[in-house]
Amino acid sequence: QVQLVESGGGLVQAGGSLRLSCAASGRAFSMYRVGWFRQAPGNEREIVAAISTNDMITYYSDSVKGRFTISRDNAKNTAYLQMNSLKPEDTAVYYCNADYAPTGRITGSWSDHWGQGTQVTVSS
Repeated sequence: QVQLVESGGGLVQAGGSLRLSCAASGRAFSMYRVGWFRQAPGNEREIVAAISTNDMITYYSDSVKGRFTISRDNAKNTAYLQMNSLKPEDTAVYYCNADYAPTGRITGSWSDHWGQGTQVTVSS
């Protein structure tokens, strides 16, 4: 199983941008689908974006669609979440998840493999 480290969070003004990174260590990263999740105080952890393996299928929640872009660079064992037009309601701890999915699926439950999270705070 890959190990994950999120980075790139910070404090930004509403309307600003951040680029989160999820660095993975371990073999066969290209065979793992990657998801970005977030959790705000009082809320359950929710998925915001996901990307498949070689099929490169993407998913976005309605709340971030059109503003966030997920991508991956398998040569660097890294996934990214480009966040534009940030809103205060985007404030949360963002987590990366990697799930072994060699067939390229993007749906279905996720395994319990998380990074440490990175804080994103958007001020109004």
